[in-house]
Amino acid sequence: MNTLTARGVAPLVAALVLTACAAPEFKQPAVEVPAAFKETQSAAQSADPVKVAADGTRWKEAQPAEQQPRGEWWLAFNDPALNELMAEAIRNNANLTVAAARVKQARAIAGIAEADRIPQVGVGVGASRSQQSPQEAGLPQGARMAPGTSYNARLTASYEVDLFGRVSSNVAAARNDAATVEANYRSVLLSLQADVAQTWFRLRATDAELATVAQTVRLREENVKVNQRRFDLGDIGEFDLSRAKTELATSRAEAIGLQRQRTNAEHSLAVLLGKPAASFSATENPLTEGGMLPAIPGGLPSSLLERRPDIAAAQRAMEASNARIGVARSAMFPALTISADGGGVGPAFSDVFRWSSRSWLLGALLSMPVIDGGRNRANITRSEAVLEESVGTYRQTVLSAFAEVEDNLAGLRILSGQTAQIDDAVVSARRSADLAQKLYDAGRSSYLELLDAQRNLAIVERTAVQLRGDRAITTVALIRALGGGWDAPVNTAQARN
Repeated sequence: MNTLTARGVAPLVAALVLTACAAPEFKQPAVEVPAAFKETQSAAQSADPVKVAADGTRWKEAQPAEQQPRGEWWLAFNDPALNELMAEAIRNNANLTVAAARVKQARAIAGIAEADRIPQVGVGVGASRSQQSPQEAGLPQGARMAPGTSYNARLTASYEVDLFGRVSSNVAAARNDAATVEANYRSVLLSLQADVAQTWFRLRATDAELATVAQTVRLREENVKVNQRRFDLGDIGEFDLSRAKTELATSRAEAIGLQRQRTNAEHSLAVLLGKPAASFSATENPLTEGGMLPAIPGGLPSSLLERRPDIAAAQRAMEASNARIGVARSAMFPALTISADGGGVGPAFSDVFRWSSRSWLLGALLSMPVIDGGRNRANITRSEAVLEESVGTYRQTVLSAFAEVEDNLAGLRILSGQTAQIDDAVVSARRSADLAQKLYDAGRSSYLELLDAQRNLAIVERTAVQLRGDRAITTVALIRALGGGWDAPVNTAQARN
């Protein structure tokens, strides 16, 4: 090959080599995203629409924006006790502490990778004492050799030239790893906040159920007293008295079962707060009918799902995997390391820094694998497979996120309809129980009919209380599914919990 041909081919070869070992350009995976949530359309068509994100706008291609401010979304519930619990959980929760420590670790690892971008400089000072044998000094056997002391001071430097992108790809991977861990931290934080709110509302709903059952127990106790007097007077038979006592015992058993549920919820809340279960007690705070639920603004921005920390973590993991393909490819090409060493050596420490004692060394080392048994090629294949896995994880995370939002939008829509129906049922059941009591007192109906009316009222009232708790818990779940809060100002609307 002549010189002209070599000069023309050399740049082409260099370009091909650089292209072959560089990390591939990261491309956002395609994910099928609907133009709008199905449930928002159902809510818009409903006669009693739930106030949800129903702007109907097209969702954009996901870009991590999980660091956008979300605010203290739980303040919208207007519950001072919840605000205190949330602050305490953020301060003391053990899982959040673990996640924060992992963020520190990831940032430190990224700093270690960044250090490879600059020359590594070191200094060393030392002394040594030695004695040669006569043979080493070229003297006859038995010659006396005096030991000697040597002092030295050295300044060293080394630097890897990033010829094929190993350093830059490794830095990019470490940075994205750190971003992944930070997003996971925000995911743990959001989960903690949601768990505290949901556990708190579950506890309050149980308190409301206990209040309802306690009212039923008092009614049953009064019935037993009345029936006992009437039995003593001979107005009724033993059957009515026994039935009244059975209903009283059953109601008390229900109250005991609810106390167990409350105790478990209280213990769960203690763990979230970072406290031993034995040292935490929550005061009774029933979830009232006239409480406040936040109305999620209808003009919710279409980018809100992009702020979900789990989606952001999945995307950063993809980018880290993509960068590691570049690291794996660079291992197949030469690595150039430049090093320098300078200093002085002398028989006395004061002589080390004399000009005549100086010594130095400059070097450049170009190294590359020749035979590796296919190790590097297999490592590239593994890195590409890791990227494929992370892409699949990302797509599944996005699909699951949309499904969670749909689930909770549907939950709120259905609970709204249930609540409207159960409110009517409560009114009717109270009227029926009142009429049944009057008819029984007048001797125009049996005790079984009175018990049936009272039992129906107790069931309907407990169902209403349970729906109240379910709506609060589902509202928190929707906020969690949407990434925790919103950018638009939040208005609180009066709603029956």
